[in-house]
Amino acid sequence: MPRLRGSRAVVGGLASAMLIGLAACAATDPIATGPRPNAPTATASPSRSTETDPARLSIDLADLPGFTAPTAQGGGVFSRPILDSTGAVTWKVLDGANQVIPEYKPGQPVAFGDSSVYTDVPGVLTFRGNNFRDAPAYGTADVSEKKLQVVWTQDTGDVYAEKSHWAGAGWTGQPLLVNWPKATKEAMGLSQTQIDDKGFVEVLYPVVDGNVYRLDLATGRQTKPPISTGFAFKGTGSVDPRGYPLLYAGMGLNENGANKGAWRYRIFDLIQNKEVSGWDGTDAGAPRDWGAFDSSALVNAASDTLIEPGENGLVYKVKLNATFDAAARTVSVDPEFSKLWYTTPDSSRHGIESSAAAYRNLMFAGDNDGNIVCWDATTLQVVWVRPTGDDTDASIVLEDTAEGPFLYVGNEMDKRGEGAGAATHGPVSIRKLNALTGAQVWEYQVDAKYNKDVNGGLMATPVLGTGEVSDLVFFNIAKTTSDKQGSLVALDKKTGAVVWNRTLQHFGWSSPLLVTGTDGHSYGIVGDSSGLLHLFDPNTGVDYSTLQLSQNIEASPAVYGNMLVVGTYAKKLYGIRIS
Repeated sequence: MPRLRGSRAVVGGLASAMLIGLAACAATDPIATGPRPNAPTATASPSRSTETDPARLSIDLADLPGFTAPTAQGGGVFSRPILDSTGAVTWKVLDGANQVIPEYKPGQPVAFGDSSVYTDVPGVLTFRGNNFRDAPAYGTADVSEKKLQVVWTQDTGDVYAEKSHWAGAGWTGQPLLVNWPKATKEAMGLSQTQIDDKGFVEVLYPVVDGNVYRLDLATGRQTKPPISTGFAFKGTGSVDPRGYPLLYAGMGLNENGANKGAWRYRIFDLIQNKEVSGWDGTDAGAPRDWGAFDSSALVNAASDTLIEPGENGLVYKVKLNATFDAAARTVSVDPEFSKLWYTTPDSSRHGIESSAAAYRNLMFAGDNDGNIVCWDATTLQVVWVRPTGDDTDASIVLEDTAEGPFLYVGNEMDKRGEGAGAATHGPVSIRKLNALTGAQVWEYQVDAKYNKDVNGGLMATPVLGTGEVSDLVFFNIAKTTSDKQGSLVALDKKTGAVVWNRTLQHFGWSSPLLVTGTDGHSYGIVGDSSGLLHLFDPNTGVDYSTLQLSQNIEASPAVYGNMLVVGTYAKKLYGIRIS
């Protein structure tokens, strides 16, 4: 969590070790409420497209409202004006050898379908589940007692790097929960009981100690020995959405005590249980010498393409050439690279830590300089750029509606606090944007404290309401009323007006999520920096109950059915039952 050239660690004193306990309670935090004019009167599910063919899904950029062709600067360099600001964004496309491609003409389109068809494998296979980043929970939960209970724990480790101590699971640090196809389980050599069990779910969890833990969701027992890399993961990995036994995850730190290694984005063969491919983050073509990868990749199954933004300032487009022969128990990749390089007048840090969202062939991410960037996944053309005024690390959430696709984004109090005489606090902007044009629909601002070690503002990815709270979007904002406290806010999706605003006694970077109950109701869950996990009513913000874990919950949880998994700074992973 100190900002160390784009890295984060929890410093001493942020949270002390606590005993695990369960307490049913009503919220004692102050909650301010407002009108709710757009509350749903019906909760019917919207119709969803099952189209997956990139050729049919692709949007012709010339058909976008107000779109104009970019200006050719010569030598394969292009530019276009930045939205509602002076200056221009400039970009180029590089090949795997970092040579500029004067006219990049890929052989096939890359376009994502509706978030419901990102994968047909049950589970949460990437950060927030899919290309809209809107599904951190899979299935429904039988919620009758409205309580949380620890079922199992798994001990992990820590590292010392960049003059800081890093432990457990960090930001964003979400586990992956996978109900594998039977053929994949057989190929991976899982036990016969696990192969025959249609309800078996494997937890894949790359964490700070440099290990990828593989666990049985129900019991917490290891399904395979941990895959050891020696260097920390801070972000969230991704499982291949085709059900291939491939895991993609990038390094967050290249130091471990006295040991220092090369930056690496890693591709793991889950049959052999080892790394088999990847690439270096120290890239001669990059605008920044910091090779970490906190972003969680998206894999476009139809085109066999992985998209991974890096903290070095490049967006990697990787033709995987992946093959999986379940009968032969083999899986392989042979990556081919194209890279998007871009810069703006505000680009001093470069790099993307957020996980990209995708609507068809349009992709979106916030960067360390505070830009929201939209690019075409097929051509790697920058479509539009909107400055936000400060570092933007929380991942964008995309909503596809009858009125079109929209983005929910927010920034931090970071760059504005740097230097002598800089601000000690300032407004954090939460925005809804038109995904096709970048136009702002509404803006909500809240004051946040500057802290050079632990950023205030929006670090947690928002969660979209569905069902009975489909009119709301929820944000967990750090350091709003003090350096210690934060705010959990429910905003009206259409207007941005506050429906309720709860002051949390301990701020959080952990992303909130919603669980759909078998009773049809929605249940909210969020963790904070004291290690307290809240189960709350998203209609009101009031807690049903809380569960005290040990130390800071910085990582974001994921849920499958009634089971939640999350890691904390106490060097433990927790399997928690929602009941």
